[in-house]
Amino acid sequence: MKLSVIMPVYNERAFLPRIVERVLKAPLPPGVTLELIAVDDGSRDGSAEVLADLAQKHPALRAFFQARNQGKGSAIARGIQEAGGDIILFQDADLEYDPAEYPKLLAPIMSGHADVVYGSRFLGSDERRVLNFHHALGNWALTLLSNLTTGFNLTDMETCYKVFRADILKTIPIRSRRFGIEPEITAKIAKRHCTVYEVPISYHGRSYADGKKITWKDGIDALGVILKYWLLDDCFSQRHGHYVLASMSGARRFSEWTVAAIAPFLGDRILEVGAGLGNISRQLPRSRRLTVSDRDEEYLRLLRLAFRHYENIEVARLDLESDADFAGRAAQFDTVLCLNVLEHIADDRAALRRMASALAPGGRLVVVVPQFSALFGPMDQKLGHHRRYHRKDLRQRLLEAGLDVEALKDFNSLGLLGWFFNMRLLKRQSMSRFQLKVFDTLVPLLRRVEPRLRLPGLSLLAVGRKPS
Repeated sequence: MKLSVIMPVYNERAFLPRIVERVLKAPLPPGVTLELIAVDDGSRDGSAEVLADLAQKHPALRAFFQARNQGKGSAIARGIQEAGGDIILFQDADLEYDPAEYPKLLAPIMSGHADVVYGSRFLGSDERRVLNFHHALGNWALTLLSNLTTGFNLTDMETCYKVFRADILKTIPIRSRRFGIEPEITAKIAKRHCTVYEVPISYHGRSYADGKKITWKDGIDALGVILKYWLLDDCFSQRHGHYVLASMSGARRFSEWTVAAIAPFLGDRILEVGAGLGNISRQLPRSRRLTVSDRDEEYLRLLRLAFRHYENIEVARLDLESDADFAGRAAQFDTVLCLNVLEHIADDRAALRRMASALAPGGRLVVVVPQFSALFGPMDQKLGHHRRYHRKDLRQRLLEAGLDVEALKDFNSLGLLGWFFNMRLLKRQSMSRFQLKVFDTLVPLLRRVEPRLRLPGLSLLAVGRKPS
């Protein structure tokens, strides 16, 4: 296992030789190697020359240079891009934080308990330098506001010492150029449902006379960043499907409505394919035997975390486009759920046959798909949809898979209006978080009204039954 230490550098010539030596000599758990990624952010005091000289002497030090000063966030983003380790740790280039504490910071991730670890200056360590009261007060206020928006109970959101699983951090976009990276990344790991641990660290803070750079203006900027990423769900790099599912994870009432609609068709042994973040899986009855599956490793990680304490729930990697994945699943389930997944599969007929093969005789395949090809628009393309369905097409596909069509009905009728307005008239590629919250708030009313109106639905709910 490799640890990548990312160290942004700006005008730290006096400290560079000592901090590089401390990092490279830091104690590490058995089997862990270290690379130091140092990014000079347009220093004007000769730091770049010192760093280049150190890189010649130390093979484990990889130095990168930015032509002009862009800020701490920019330097860290460059470091993340260059890092090749399994775990990534942020390290300031001054002497405020002690690399001798790396084993303590790495332990929760290496034990499998945590995805992210924050080193807290306020949890109580053996020693720490007494801080400026106003700085401590500002840190407390920013941490409090961050906690209010993320739901965390961190004691030190602004700490430099942050450690991440690399596979998670490399898929989080970093937008802040300066010190706003601290609240930004905290908000995004919260929306990614990461498991976060804090460990106490020592702290040897320096004054402005010693070269401290953060100011009260950065505190004001941090307030704006906290509020910005409370409202925005920008927590996945170039992966629109992840973004939408993360947004939909807050639509609890809609998930409950979906589960209520499919509840009459659930058996005792259930397989959900394409479970994603588990928005539906978390609502399914826990007394049944449940297998939740996906082909995306990030989703599988979250599903394993969510269901790790349930003996009756299995998390499995299943790809609807792989015969091999379904070869060992023949006739194992009373119900297979495929909710808003089939439209993502190029060969949906083959996918239906694979799911039908997993059903025991008399078992049901429950499918929810988007309806009406005329509504196909930019968001469908962005989400990777191959099609929207019509009733006759879906019925025919179920019959071709060897299933009897037990039910075929409209679902989410009033959502049709919102989709048409946003995606067809306004040509939007996504729905805002505010719109989703409004829609979710209206779900109890929609559940009462929809059966009476009998209007076409935004989606189709179909049930195919395998002959006994």
